[in-house]
Amino acid sequence: MTAAGRPTGSGPAAGLPKGSGPATGLSPGSEPAAGLSKGSGVPPRRSGLRNPQRAVAGLGAGLLSLEALVLVLAIQPMRVVDGGLSAAAIAAVVALAVVAVLLAGVIRRAWAWSAGIVLQGALLLAGALHWSLLVLGVIFALVWAYALHVRRVILG
Repeated sequence: MTAAGRPTGSGPAAGLPKGSGPATGLSPGSEPAAGLSKGSGVPPRRSGLRNPQRAVAGLGAGLLSLEALVLVLAIQPMRVVDGGLSAAAIAAVVALAVVAVLLAGVIRRAWAWSAGIVLQGALLLAGALHWSLLVLGVIFALVWAYALHVRRVILG
């Protein structure tokens, strides 16, 4: 260290605390592996995210918002393809989009993730009204399953 408190050296590990850096695999703010605990009694985080709950909530909210947008924008192409779209199908699409937006707003609650699964099932069932809703249902069900997998990996 210099007198001004700046680290000496110019390598990638310059200024990092002793015992961290590329050679040890630890980042400056991370905890050591189990068995090397500093005595805090807190288990190490599973991910390198500052706030994993907020990151996962952002993933879910973004996915549900995107789903709502795609559903609303899909109304016009569905009307053109296959010669029309029934009023029931339009109402179902609008209702599903509204539910997706509402769920995006409460995604931080644990029950909202289960409600998202129900939403994907409802979209699959709406496929009985128009075949393109079934296609969208399959796509978003797969993406939702991946989001649930990411949530499980990050939050444990």
